[in-house]
Amino acid sequence: MAYSLSGVHLPTVPSICNSSRSSFLASPRTSNLPILLKKNSTWKICAGKSSRDSDSSSITVTASEKVLVPGSKTDGSASSIEEPEVVGEIDHLPMEDDVEVESTEEFFSSEGISVDKNVDNEEETVSVNLVSEVEELEGARAFIGLDAVESGKAFETRKRSIPPPGTGKKIYQIDPYLETHRAHLDYRFAQYKKMREEIDKCEGGLENFSRGYEKLGFSRSTTGITYREWAPGAKSASLIGDFNNWNPNADVMTQNEFGVWEVFLPNNADGSSPIPHGSRVKIHMDTPTGIKDSIPAWIRFSVQAPGEIPYNGIYYDPPEEERYVFQHPQPKRPKSLRIYEAHVGMSSTEPKINTYAEFRDDVLPRIKMLGYNAVQLMAIQEHSYYASFGYHVTNFFAPSSRCGTPDDLKSLIDKAHELGLLVLMDIVHSHASNNVLDGLNMFDGTDGQYFHSGARGYHWMWDSRLFNYGSWEVLRYLLSNARWWLDEYKFDGFRFDGVTSMMYTHHGLQMAFTGNYDEYFGLATDVDAVVYLMLVNDLIHGLFPEAVTIGEDVSGMPTFGIPVQDGGVGFDYRLHMAVADKWIELLKKRDEDWQMGDIVHTLTNRRWSEKCVVYAESHDQALVGDKTIAFWLMDKDMYDFMALDRPSTPLIDRGIALHKMIRLITMGLGGEGYLNFMGNEFGHPEWIDFPRGEQHLPDGRVIPGNNNSYDKCRRRFDLGDAEYLRYHGMQEFDQAMQHLEDRYGFMTSQHQYISRKDEGDRVIVFERGDLVFVFNFHWTSSYSDYRVGCLKPGKYKVVLDSDSKLFGGFNRIDPDADYFSTEGMYDNRPNSFMLYTPCRTAVVYALVD
Repeated sequence: MAYSLSGVHLPTVPSICNSSRSSFLASPRTSNLPILLKKNSTWKICAGKSSRDSDSSSITVTASEKVLVPGSKTDGSASSIEEPEVVGEIDHLPMEDDVEVESTEEFFSSEGISVDKNVDNEEETVSVNLVSEVEELEGARAFIGLDAVESGKAFETRKRSIPPPGTGKKIYQIDPYLETHRAHLDYRFAQYKKMREEIDKCEGGLENFSRGYEKLGFSRSTTGITYREWAPGAKSASLIGDFNNWNPNADVMTQNEFGVWEVFLPNNADGSSPIPHGSRVKIHMDTPTGIKDSIPAWIRFSVQAPGEIPYNGIYYDPPEEERYVFQHPQPKRPKSLRIYEAHVGMSSTEPKINTYAEFRDDVLPRIKMLGYNAVQLMAIQEHSYYASFGYHVTNFFAPSSRCGTPDDLKSLIDKAHELGLLVLMDIVHSHASNNVLDGLNMFDGTDGQYFHSGARGYHWMWDSRLFNYGSWEVLRYLLSNARWWLDEYKFDGFRFDGVTSMMYTHHGLQMAFTGNYDEYFGLATDVDAVVYLMLVNDLIHGLFPEAVTIGEDVSGMPTFGIPVQDGGVGFDYRLHMAVADKWIELLKKRDEDWQMGDIVHTLTNRRWSEKCVVYAESHDQALVGDKTIAFWLMDKDMYDFMALDRPSTPLIDRGIALHKMIRLITMGLGGEGYLNFMGNEFGHPEWIDFPRGEQHLPDGRVIPGNNNSYDKCRRRFDLGDAEYLRYHGMQEFDQAMQHLEDRYGFMTSQHQYISRKDEGDRVIVFERGDLVFVFNFHWTSSYSDYRVGCLKPGKYKVVLDSDSKLFGGFNRIDPDADYFSTEGMYDNRPNSFMLYTPCRTAVVYALVD
């Protein structure tokens, strides 16, 4: 249900539940899980009964005299689960519900935990190096982080919790100008606090509330399968599928007072599952708009059968031996992010849809080699229309079946973690596909179940549906969805798509943001959506402290990157989208007309204390209808003059030089994180064009297709690897740039100073950390004995030179030369040194200790 004031797009939060009852899934979760280990004796791992689960289980092991005591609990003020830490020895604990397992090794290996046998002490030491998932056999899961167990020690639990709301006042200390809009900001924070209070009261806290996937959709128990679906508009419902020959009268569902339909399917007589793993399922409903069969909203896998148009929901519950078990710990969040944006399906060099397994084996090692420390995966959530680039999501809890199974995706993520790479997911909570057959649109026959009804629920430019973030069940669905991908698949965070569209009722369309605070804090702000973003950041950062959240916001909303308890929206980073737009604007001009001050201003125009991920280009610029930077610079010459055994052209020389300079100055000045779309590091030629057929519109117009060709829907990594092509030098430069940042950490250095932006010389000089960056954008003029300022005295050396022959340059700078500083103010710096700066080059100098 929506909560709004007539004519005003601000949420009110009435008491959503009364004191005498909870919402239909509310039930505070408590679970104590003592793990006892003793040499030459039978001990136990006891899964305490959950108030949300009638069945529980424990496991007996044989091991050394050590005790692990993880557990979880929820309190009213801060939703929490428990992490263990090492304390003293414990002899024994009470036990219950024994299920024996032969050894410690057997149990812990099934949970992805290694067991090392200490021969000298004739005991087994449990060596734990990941956040272990302890699964209660009947469904609900508790997550506990296990650190390495020291011999003779045991674990004591410590909270990993969602903090209670703070005061929300620190934003006024950070930015006193926000005082002029204090009424709006205080109202926003009050609505957030009230929603937290309602969730605490009705659901037992955010930690509980975000576990919707444990009860809604399919849940397995020892006695059978329960299927639940929220569809308040439906008149009747039944579960159909291969398991009951699609008979709508076989498994009829009943509805409760909250609009949730439910059916229980008991096990078969032989104890097997009533719904076989891998079989097709749908929900059959009589709705206000007629009879319809829909894929369950919480489905975890869906596929499109060959030759068919609609997708089918798949009951995905593989046997234990077929389930992927994570082997590697999730990496810690790096200080600076270097993100490789990737699309699994189009990551092959061949014209085909690539698989998770092929990406794991072929692309992940490349990303690691290039020096990136995070991979951002696009198009993970299932989407019926491949050419939507994954942004028209139909099944929010299901990974795209085009590339493989859920277990294949888990294997990919685990391999990335083995390589030390974070895996971020491009998550879409800003809108949903308007597909009625496969998605959430008109799910129960009404247009206002998950979305705003009428025009407010439709995005005219994206042709998609817009969520109603003031609805209780929409909040449950989206918060649970975010947690699902972190819990189940071990993603390390998210890049939230389309956040500008969420935060404003005008969706940022036909809106030029000037920085006037009235543009951010007024009646055009969708406070319901902003409150949702605050809640989801609360959830993620509370339960997954190492997780990263990045918001795609073009508006530059103040407080976007400030913690929620301080009054902010809570993102770790804002995607600095204006930079890519500026480069496209400049590339439409001659570089002789570029203004150094304009470039510097765009790169540095970001809010103090709010971190940004910057990029020169992303997938947006690579799509058909647009051009990549390389294509803007070199155009058709790329087809004929990229081989080293053929003469170059002035256009190629100019293009390669500026391509390197643009990327380095973007990384050097633009933010605290950097992003690159796969293939663009070596100037991937042409554009991305997904396979598509001819479209005949209702008005008689015909949109031509490309004969469903995959030729332009792939990445030619072979071009970057070919040492006989000029692409290779561009790839080598990008790799050197990433490794330079890894070594010096300049993106997150507190020291940044721009000492020169000379419009006559076309030179930009700045310091970041102990590095001095010198860019000469002049098209013909090279400068000898050119003096540049620096902060620290000493000897400087070249650590990156875009003109190196290795990078496709002309080797005009001596890589072994020493540059000694002299005292005296120059460009407002206390020291300076002299150098040679060739035209269209970028050189980085480091202070040598």
